[in-house]
Amino acid sequence: MTDPPLDPLITSAEAGDAVARGQLFHVLYGELRRIAERELRRAGGASALSPTTVLHEAYLAMAGRHSTAFVDRPRFMAYAARAMRGLIIDNARSRCSLKRGGAFHLTSLRTDVAGLSAEPSELEHIGEALDALGKLDERLARVVDLKFFCGFSFAEIAAMHAVSERTVQRDWDKARILLHRFLRKEDART
Repeated sequence: MTDPPLDPLITSAEAGDAVARGQLFHVLYGELRRIAERELRRAGGASALSPTTVLHEAYLAMAGRHSTAFVDRPRFMAYAARAMRGLIIDNARSRCSLKRGGAFHLTSLRTDVAGLSAEPSELEHIGEALDALGKLDERLARVVDLKFFCGFSFAEIAAMHAVSERTVQRDWDKARILLHRFLRKEDART
C-alpha cells in the first residue's frame, strides 16, 4: 500500500479534518521519530524523555495549535522539529533548575556539526537564538530547522523550496552568522 500524497493531507489537516491529521502523522511517523531520536542524542543526558514521548507530545502540541499554517512539507517538518526541540529544552530546563540543585553553565555550541550533544543551557540558548532568528528572517530559521534539526541535505531543502542548492547554502551561511551573533550577545549578557 502506498502512502497518500502529502500536500492534500496537509491541506485537509489544516482545514480541521481529524482523519487527515491522523493520516499525516502516520505517513511521517518514521521521519518524525528519527528527528526526535537525533534531538535526544544531541541533548545528551539532559533529558529523560524517550523518542516516542517527544514525538507524541509534539504531535499533541501541533494538533492543539490554532494559528500556524502548514502550507507544505518543509513548514510542517520545521514546525515539528521546533516543537520537539522546545519539549526537550523545557524538560532539560526543569531538570536542571536551581530548585533541583542544578546550575546552568554557559558554553558555545558549534552549529556546523549535527552530531554534537549539548548541555541544557546550550539547548536553551540555541532555542532562544533560533526564536530571535525566526523573528528576523523566517526563511533562514526554517533552513536551520530543516538542515540542523531535521537532517535534510542542501539539495533536499532546495527541492522543497524550489530554489537552487546554492541559495540554500547561502541562507545556511547567513543563518549561522546571525545565530553566532545572537549567541555571543546572550553570552555577553550573563
